[in-house]
Amino acid sequence: MANTAQARKRVRQAEKARKHNMAMRSQVRTAYKAVLKAVQNGDAEQAQAAYRKAQPIIDRMVNKGIYKRNTAARRKAALVKKIKSI
Repeated sequence: MANTAQARKRVRQAEKARKHNMAMRSQVRTAYKAVLKAVQNGDAEQAQAAYRKAQPIIDRMVNKGIYKRNTAARRKAALVKKIKSI
C-alpha cells in the first residue's frame, strides 16, 4: 500500500484512468463486433453502415492514446477486407 499522500493520489488516478481506458476499449470492441456480425450474416449494406460507425470510434481511440496509430490502421484495414469479401 502507498505510504505517502502523493502515492495514494497516484493510485487513485491510475485506477480512474484504467477504468476509463477499459470503457473506451469496450466501446471499440462492440463496434468491431457489429461489423463482424454483419459480415457473417452476409449483409454488405449493414456491414458498411456498421463500419462507418466503427471507423470514427477507432480513430478517436488513437487520439486518446488508447490504440497506437498502426494498430488502428491494421484493424480498419482488416474490417474493410472482410466487408469486400462479401
